[in-house]
Amino acid sequence: MTHQPSELELDRRAFRSRRERRSVLVAIASTLAFAVIVWATLASTPGWAIVQAAFFDPEVALRSLPRVWDGFLLNLQVLGMSVVTVGVCALFLATLRTLPGAVFFPLRVLAAAYTDVFRGLPFIIVLYLFGFGIPTLTGERVPPIVLGTLCITLTYSAYVSEVIRAGIEAVHPSQRLAARALGLSYAQTLRRVVLPQAFRKITPPLMNDFVAMQKDVGLISILGAVDAVRAAQIMNAQTYNFTPYVVAGILFILLAIPSVRLTDWYTARLRQREQMGSIV
Repeated sequence: MTHQPSELELDRRAFRSRRERRSVLVAIASTLAFAVIVWATLASTPGWAIVQAAFFDPEVALRSLPRVWDGFLLNLQVLGMSVVTVGVCALFLATLRTLPGAVFFPLRVLAAAYTDVFRGLPFIIVLYLFGFGIPTLTGERVPPIVLGTLCITLTYSAYVSEVIRAGIEAVHPSQRLAARALGLSYAQTLRRVVLPQAFRKITPPLMNDFVAMQKDVGLISILGAVDAVRAAQIMNAQTYNFTPYVVAGILFILLAIPSVRLTDWYTARLRQREQMGSIV
């Protein structure tokens, strides 16, 4: 026999549906009104025509798009490699910082010193120090894509490792004790019990770090890589127009939007799961 909702439940569902439709209509109306007000304000500004010609020229945008896109593909390559290297190094650092016992004290100190240094150094200084220091030290030319990936890994491993460590420490100690009581080793407990629970807690902040990393990938142009930012700079020198920078910025925004929306969706899903039964 199939379950039939009660009249009260049907009324509640109808009320939620009406409220959601009303909220959507109000949001659309307020957004359109805000857009009209902003556009009217900008259009009435005395210097808007000059700004539009210097930053939003459609002809320059179409001419610069292929070159900026080719550079943007380089940014995507560095980002793809950095996601893997940052994840591996951050997990290793977080594991070192959570090792129990006095014998592992030197490893915990080294991991803490690493995170303190690279969380304190601005990313642009890391690019200068390692991006130009390593080729000088080795006496050989290193591809900018390798140097960029290295610098991003050094910096963001420190941030991500602290997020992972916080997730590991947020798991209740009883989970560890129960796993050890069942005969699991420390490594098995960490892999099978602690980390799965930790990653569910830290997914939203990890996604925020990923979005920040997407933006900082654009700074590898300092190392001589012809990425989207450097390509926009070249087109700016040729056209004496800032529209190529706007094109590059739009590409980075389009890259970040799916990650931001995914983070919001996952956060809302976790909140709904935790508050199940409290929402009427």
